Amino acid sequence: MSLFSATLLTGAFLIIASIFLVFKEAATETALKAFPRSKGAMLLFMTVAIVCFSMRIYNLSASDFGDYKEILLLIFLGITLASFYFVPDFLGVRALAGCILLSADVLLDAAYLQDPSSRLFLVSFVYLMIVIAFILGGSPYLMRNAIQWLYKSSLRNKRLGYALGAYGLILTVAAFTY
Repeated sequence: MSLFSATLLTGAFLIIASIFLVFKEAATETALKAFPRSKGAMLLFMTVAIVCFSMRIYNLSASDFGDYKEILLLIFLGITLASFYFVPDFLGVRALAGCILLSADVLLDAAYLQDPSSRLFLVSFVYLMIVIAFILGGSPYLMRNAIQWLYKSSLRNKRLGYALGAYGLILTVAAFTY
């Protein structure tokens, strides 16, 4: 993926998220409050995370334990199946954190060793998302608490929506400066 497309896709994603937060407030609130324990969202994000991570393991080179990729894949799939049984609560949030980390890898690879300093807008956002993913992966109940806090005041979600939209526009403009 090129730096242009990575920045443009991230900016578009943030703009779309801001549209939902600002203009579809009731539907977004319902969906976000149901998300942490949603079985459908859990299956979607777990499937995406399992497929993407399995592909990464399968494509390991010899210098990255590629000689043991079948064993690593079996261990990973065993841990994944065990998580459905041993930690079923907030599994969708943990899977979302995994998807964030997997997408962060792709976005950071696109920005690696690129010249324009405007790439730092993308990289800064990606590192923030990595920190959030680590927090959510370790303490997934914090997402439920954050959603409840977000909707205690009707202005909070709109402010977040406007902030995401503004940063999405910054990323979109930055993409066209490369």
